[in-house]
Amino acid sequence: MRRVVVTGLGVVSPVGIGTKEFWKSLCEGVSGVGRITRYDTTSHPVQIAGEVKGFDPLQYMEKKDLKKMDLFIQYALAAALMSVEDAGLQITPENSHRVGVLVGAGIGGLWVIEEQHKILLSRGPGRISPHFIPSLIANLATGQISIRLGAKGPNSCVATACATGTHAIGDSFKLIQREAADVMIAGGCEAAITPLAVAGFAAMRALSTRNDQPQKASRPFDAKRDGFVVGEGAGVLILEELNHALSRGAPIYAEIIGYGMSGDAYHITAISPGGEGAARCMRLALQDAGANPGEIDYINAHGTSTDYNDLAETQAIKAVFGEHAYRLAVSSIKSMVGHLLGGAGAVEGAATVLALKEGILPPTINYEYPDPGCDLDYVPNQARKVKIRFALSNSFGFGGTNACLILKGFEE
Repeated sequence: MRRVVVTGLGVVSPVGIGTKEFWKSLCEGVSGVGRITRYDTTSHPVQIAGEVKGFDPLQYMEKKDLKKMDLFIQYALAAALMSVEDAGLQITPENSHRVGVLVGAGIGGLWVIEEQHKILLSRGPGRISPHFIPSLIANLATGQISIRLGAKGPNSCVATACATGTHAIGDSFKLIQREAADVMIAGGCEAAITPLAVAGFAAMRALSTRNDQPQKASRPFDAKRDGFVVGEGAGVLILEELNHALSRGAPIYAEIIGYGMSGDAYHITAISPGGEGAARCMRLALQDAGANPGEIDYINAHGTSTDYNDLAETQAIKAVFGEHAYRLAVSSIKSMVGHLLGGAGAVEGAATVLALKEGILPPTINYEYPDPGCDLDYVPNQARKVKIRFALSNSFGFGGTNACLILKGFEE
């Protein structure tokens, strides 16, 4: 099999724009959750979210292009441009057909849907923007990136709810392995902090209502967790065939060695009992990597801060790793950035890559009250400096869709 390495990272997140600021915040245990500023939340039961702060789209695109892109596309394009620059990747007419793009979104352009619907009701169908449809559909994140960069290789999109970003990276990994591309620009994005989206998740009773303590609201695996916090942003990784990367002297962060995917076939929103589908997904990733459970040092957990899902993920980890589950470290950066939905797996994938590269495990903040059912080492509250060799990143989405990646520190 062709070896696949990560040579570039780009992140737009609630705790920082750019990999350096993002990673610094994670290592310091900074929360990006606060009161929603984007709309009036007075009548809303949930008034908190992980908003991206200080994002200036004009640093990455022309003003005339903004009306063609919902915010999720703007985040994705910005993260993609960062990752390409980080990788030192030059896309030319000679190599463009070997460079692909696969950036997914779980929901897509809800902001523009809500805005244009208001226009339809108040001003009529003749005032709907001609850019309405292209600015909202999920695959236009991929489309805009490929157009901007001239990448003519595989061009696709996945929309698998909370597993989107991890599926996008895993599918890109496989495209390179089977020689369909030499380089893939891969990741996920989301911008769903809108009145309708937050109200919808709140109606499901999926969200934390800790409005008076926003920075304490996302608390994965803690006994007093009461739901997830919606976040937003994008993560994009440059995946590259090893010899291609070495031939151009590219920086190498880590190597992707395994990918698993499975379905629960159980419920539209709940994880299967005992995390059976999640456990099967982790086993498939281990099998694909040719790795033993005992080799895994760290798990970047899905860790949503919801009661049932955190418990089921813990049970799944125990089922797969047995006694080794108590020796490995598990943490959830959702405690700091919230749940980025379609962008979650990609941003968490970037964090996993950085953990391998830097030898630092990001913490699970707000871990104050141990839950007897969640009794693993969740790297509570403070980052941990420890060199790791193998890491697993988990993502589990609505509809019972599961994705897992196994990465390792790069060794020539």
